[in-house]
Amino acid sequence: MSLPAVLLENALKWRRQLHQHPELGYQEQQTSELVANVLSEAGLQVFRGLAGTGVIGTLENGPGPVIGLRADMDALPMTEKGAPEWKSSRPGVMHACGHDGHTAILLAAACQLASTRNFKGTVHFLFQPAEENLGGARKMVEEGLFKRFPMDAVYAMHNWPGLPLGSLAVNPGAMMASLDSFEITLNGKSCHAAMPESGADPMVVAAELIMALQTIPSRRLSPLASAVVSVTQIHGGEAINVIPEQIVLRGTVRCLQTDVRDRVRSLIEDFVTTLPRPFGVSGEIHWYPGYPVTANHALPAEQVREVAQRVLGESQVHWHVNPSMASEDFACMLESCPGAYFWLGADGTTPSAPLHNAHYDFNDELLPIGISFWQQLVENVLVKA
Repeated sequence: MSLPAVLLENALKWRRQLHQHPELGYQEQQTSELVANVLSEAGLQVFRGLAGTGVIGTLENGPGPVIGLRADMDALPMTEKGAPEWKSSRPGVMHACGHDGHTAILLAAACQLASTRNFKGTVHFLFQPAEENLGGARKMVEEGLFKRFPMDAVYAMHNWPGLPLGSLAVNPGAMMASLDSFEITLNGKSCHAAMPESGADPMVVAAELIMALQTIPSRRLSPLASAVVSVTQIHGGEAINVIPEQIVLRGTVRCLQTDVRDRVRSLIEDFVTTLPRPFGVSGEIHWYPGYPVTANHALPAEQVREVAQRVLGESQVHWHVNPSMASEDFACMLESCPGAYFWLGADGTTPSAPLHNAHYDFNDELLPIGISFWQQLVENVLVKA
């Protein structure tokens, strides 16, 4: 599919402008202003303020089904180490996950569809804030996204290093894992490090507990279940010759099945409350619920697959791929509305740096691929009689 040269020039300009001026979650003021202005100039109805900096552009073309296309807008709290001409101008903030590219692609797709209008129905273009750990999708849903803008289906794409440019991966089920964070507090009795018998050492319990939690995926779950339990922080102690009173552990749990997620949480709680007791230490846990499993619905996933086969070629479409154990807050939208989330390959001649890497930069060769895909998906789902 041939796209207008001026559209591709604008998409590239927007992408690099967004990369150079990244904004963190719920702070996407300049980003949302750019998005709203472009959508308005293209003739779309523009709605602002959902989840703070969220923007929704609505394109109607007669009666028919209603679908949503989502792009995330926020950057990460990282210092960019690469050196493109459009390098981040804000120290400690960079687009290391490609949300600049996602936003530019969806903006260009909105402009193209507003021009061609080769569909019948309504498209809501959803520009979401705060995907990175801050739950912007959940906040949009809680603030009435699907009540104010009812949809028959919602779709989202993500660039994916590790997949070749021009390829697409989608599943009729789980694509990304759930995410929950935890904080474990172990309370003992401090004492002189030379006289441990006079206290209760939470440091030893922390070591035992960290190892014990690793037996949950390997020994308490079926080998066919998918779960990752990671303790990523340990805090405690002040003086080198004092056994501390308290140790705090923090970490994450990621699962691909909701029942496994519930089971893992229960097993962790059992370990935390029972393992410390013989040591004279008490344990408690506080959960910070994150994102559910990003689980595609069968029909929308099949629609993505069919369009990808047409746009990219059958050999370039990966169906029933291994899900990622990373997490994605688009899952919150999929809990409230049928839809599908998919990956677009990002590796060109030179493989892309990984997502969330300080040397990452969005592959601009993806821009026409993503724009064409969104256009074809809309025209396929909202067929014009």
